[in-house]
Amino acid sequence: MSRVIGIIILLVGVVVLYFAYQSASAPVDQAVTAVTGSHTNTTITYLIAGIAAVVGGAALVLYGRRSIG
Repeated sequence: MSRVIGIIILLVGVVVLYFAYQSASAPVDQAVTAVTGSHTNTTITYLIAGIAAVVGGAALVLYGRRSIG
């Protein structure tokens, strides 16, 4: 069961990373990046949440529900 949850979290992470990419490609974010040198808070939040979900989901898929003995 934990592997199924891991796959779902992994897929959600990929979708959130796609939203981060879309947000970074938006004209408003590109203008903010050109002026300030950094992305908007929304883009950074999407990026961090997406990476965390991908790493957590991959860990559940790879190491979920393994017996120790």
